[in-house]
Amino acid sequence: MLYQSTRDPSHKKYTSAQVIKMGLAPDGGLFLPETIPTLTAEEIRTLCGDSYPVRAAKVLGKFLTDYTYEELLSDCREAYKEASFPGGAAPLVHVHDALYTLELWHGPTAAFKDMALQIMPRLLSRALVKTGETREALILVATSGDTGKAALEGYRDVDRVRIMVFYPVDGVSRVQKLQMTTQTGSNVQVCAIHGNFDDAQTGVKKIFSDPEMAAKLDSRGFVLSSANSINWGRLAPQIVYYVSAYCDLLSTGAIRQGEAMDVCVPTGNFGNIFAAYIARLMGLPIRHLVCASNQNNVLTDFLATGTYNRNRAFHLTMSPSMDILISSNLERLLCLAAGEERTAGYMESLKNTGAYTVDDDVLRDIRRIFSGYFAGENLTAATINEYFESYGYLADTHTAVGLACAGQYRESLPAGDNTPLVVASTASPYKFAADVFTALTDGTELPHDPLSALDQLAERTGTEIPYPLRDLRGRQVRFTEVISPKDMPEKVLSFCEKA
Repeated sequence: MLYQSTRDPSHKKYTSAQVIKMGLAPDGGLFLPETIPTLTAEEIRTLCGDSYPVRAAKVLGKFLTDYTYEELLSDCREAYKEASFPGGAAPLVHVHDALYTLELWHGPTAAFKDMALQIMPRLLSRALVKTGETREALILVATSGDTGKAALEGYRDVDRVRIMVFYPVDGVSRVQKLQMTTQTGSNVQVCAIHGNFDDAQTGVKKIFSDPEMAAKLDSRGFVLSSANSINWGRLAPQIVYYVSAYCDLLSTGAIRQGEAMDVCVPTGNFGNIFAAYIARLMGLPIRHLVCASNQNNVLTDFLATGTYNRNRAFHLTMSPSMDILISSNLERLLCLAAGEERTAGYMESLKNTGAYTVDDDVLRDIRRIFSGYFAGENLTAATINEYFESYGYLADTHTAVGLACAGQYRESLPAGDNTPLVVASTASPYKFAADVFTALTDGTELPHDPLSALDQLAERTGTEIPYPLRDLRGRQVRFTEVISPKDMPEKVLSFCEKA
């Protein structure tokens, strides 16, 4: 299996180890496999009897063909061991009727990013060897909250790797900020920026595409790589849990072999839902993909009109990991629908004007599979309350956006349609305890402060605070610096000077 850039009509080929090491293509595009491997009905039946690590190794083996199955199985068993995922790697929870949640947040940082970022450092370490790389890898991350902590935890003290995370100083929750700024490890650095996530992401992309920066880092013995979902090594493990969810539906008798499921994903950077789309292209019976947005509903508008326009008000919401106006992984979908040449044109228009409009045939193909809905702040809060009061299900703010949009999608279906609908549950409610607690009280009772809210939420709901979030208040803050986005390159070089 070889890979190529979303913007390169010449189709220059790269191995999976090369793309995992590089992160971003030399032309600024994202990597895609040149073909999509198939997943047969017989393979799906076999996967039903496998553990999650085995499922992961088998699915990843179809994409990462320069890794041996034994290497992948060893890495998957280590990444998804019970000590790291005490609640299970990706449990499927029946909420009510034909609605399920796929809980992806039982790992060491209580967010779905753990599903990829526990195995990705292992894949990168092997990639450095497979490509004959003698330099250290410098991981640069822009985060809207969850990716940063998951990447820091995954790469902490990994040999031959340093990691630097940038986050918007006012664009993450108090819990997310504390998780990052108290991170331990001798090879980590965390820095806040003035601005929003898009400013951080744009700054990181500029560093990746700057030959002068690459030369300066090379002279210091470093090669750049990424832990964001722009890196295929981050996205590929996300394909696995949609396959796993379907297997669990089969195993419980909720569906029969070949019957379809729908999938709804709370979406910011479009990576998580794109992974579900890849699973569908492989042959997994996914009927429809629901793209759930918060008040920053640029994707909802795109799926309705074909015009992607980031020139709009940016909203800070209670679901900050979705506060994004430039959804990078949408480029991968555009490439599959429109080809490299048109995709390069769309991306050039986005860079120059902040907007682009896809051709009618492209929009038609996309809307055959995807639909977009959004939930504002009031609907998100009401959904948290409704699902706890009606079904005893405690959702975080991002999952609540997904549940609200799933409800809107279900209303569009014919009466009696009982196709299982799986909503990706992307974070523990305790990561956003203050907003969840406020929603449960209809705003009549407010938490004492963002950290006290964890205890107040546990007391009110009778649920347990996940182990990664306990005792946050007592942890030592290591990183306090806030810089302008224009100073990001200098900060990176400074980090690489340290012994």
